[in-house]
Amino acid sequence: MYEFKKTEDQELLLESLKEVYERNDLDAYFKECDEKHEFPQKAIDVMVDAGFATLGIPEQYGGTEVDILTQCMVVEQACALGFPNLCWMNFACEVDDMLAFGSPEQQAETMKNAMTGTKPFSLGFTEPNAGSDNSAMSTRAEHRDGKVYINGQKTFITYADRVPYMLLMARNYENEIPQKDMSMYWLPMNTPGVKVTPLDKIGQHMINSCEVYLENVVLDESALVGKKGRGFFQLMKNFEVERLMSTAMNVGMAQAAYEEAARYATERVQFGKTIGSFQLTQEKIINMAIKIENMRNMVYHYAWMKQNGMSIATESAMAKYYTSRAAFEVVDDAMQIMGGIGYTNDVRIARLWRDCRLSRIMAGTDEIMVHIAGRALLKEFANK
Repeated sequence: MYEFKKTEDQELLLESLKEVYERNDLDAYFKECDEKHEFPQKAIDVMVDAGFATLGIPEQYGGTEVDILTQCMVVEQACALGFPNLCWMNFACEVDDMLAFGSPEQQAETMKNAMTGTKPFSLGFTEPNAGSDNSAMSTRAEHRDGKVYINGQKTFITYADRVPYMLLMARNYENEIPQKDMSMYWLPMNTPGVKVTPLDKIGQHMINSCEVYLENVVLDESALVGKKGRGFFQLMKNFEVERLMSTAMNVGMAQAAYEEAARYATERVQFGKTIGSFQLTQEKIINMAIKIENMRNMVYHYAWMKQNGMSIATESAMAKYYTSRAAFEVVDDAMQIMGGIGYTNDVRIARLWRDCRLSRIMAGTDEIMVHIAGRALLKEFANK
């Protein structure tokens, strides 16, 4: 069983991340980027120079092999310091995908981009009429004469305007069962027929989510990732890691909000006392701390399971559901403690509040997480 104690190497790694973050005054830089809706490239470059982009990439590609638990800890620490969660360059999901299903060429290209802090690819799954209902996917990929002809539309594709590739999900229309009719394709984003349009969002201002239009896009058949008709099942493996990493981000954002609110509660004076001396404020603080502790224990436990070869399909769904809700509750309570100043863009809480809300939607909605985990849990008792 996992021992809940960081190793010396993990402690040094996290301390190094903190030192790099503070030395480069990234809080002020992120505030500026958030206001201007600009991607924080300077922060990425700083972390690449410090070696953090290499984490989790196999040594044969020049990377630094670390386990999935350590990667979760680094993601958590980055978000707790204030790094925008979707801008942090953790590419565990992309690396895992390509090592499992990619060709040698696709693997090499993925690792090369990851090593420079460039997100290797976006995931082209969601469509206007196929969000949670993946069976409604209509983007078509037709194999003909050694080529693949693709037509369709994707939506809410994060990073689509910045990545060199998209891992595209499309139907082949050769099997009447949708989940057995989907395939993955390695799509260069500069391919003729690909058009990208950013969406106007209420949060995550430093990174765009986009509409992607695919009109008569032609790829070589070598662009197929994995096996034809197995794309959906390959994607399910992807979701285990993606959801695990998103839960670590949730813990980090909650920790950042908690620390800011707790500091404020010891400084803000009302009625002749610090607001932290009032029991209602103390109740919020301890409930925030309890939720963060529960979230962290859940994430570390499931990360330990994953790196020890156990499936976490059900567990990652439960963690995604719980941490997405609990993290937003923590951030919301932090804003309440800070009062009016917390609702302004002068403090970081406002950004955390806007950004954290997306967690209950992205990588599978709360409702879908309940469906996945609830169905699996009840199945254990169906034949007893």
